[in-house]
Amino acid sequence: MSASFKFTHPAAKALRGAAMAFPGATEDFPWGHPAYKVAGKKAFLFLGGYEPGALSVSMKLPYRAEEALQLKYAKPTGYGLGRSGWVTFTFGPKAKAPLAKLCDYLDESWRAVAPKKLAAAHPPPKWAKP
Repeated sequence: MSASFKFTHPAAKALRGAAMAFPGATEDFPWGHPAYKVAGKKAFLFLGGYEPGALSVSMKLPYRAEEALQLKYAKPTGYGLGRSGWVTFTFGPKAKAPLAKLCDYLDESWRAVAPKKLAAAHPPPKWAKP
């Protein structure tokens, strides 16, 4: 883990753990914030914070981006990624993130970028309450 990034929002550690539980998941810090990739190549999750204690979560949702964008804390990811189905969820320092929903979206994001054989060999996880 990068010494410059600290997981301060309560949901950040749970999302990191969920991301690292996927087969082939690796953690990288290309811009000082954690990026979770499949086999170190394609990113399926970015975590960050726009203010101390806050949380920003970006995932690729090719099938449910429109659904996710109906949530008040969701918006298309910047830098043109929103056109490819990337959605960013933001939570203030005291906001409670809906972990079950985010973990469900996380599974879609991982499957969207994982090699097809790898994704097919691993059924969707049965998430325990984070």
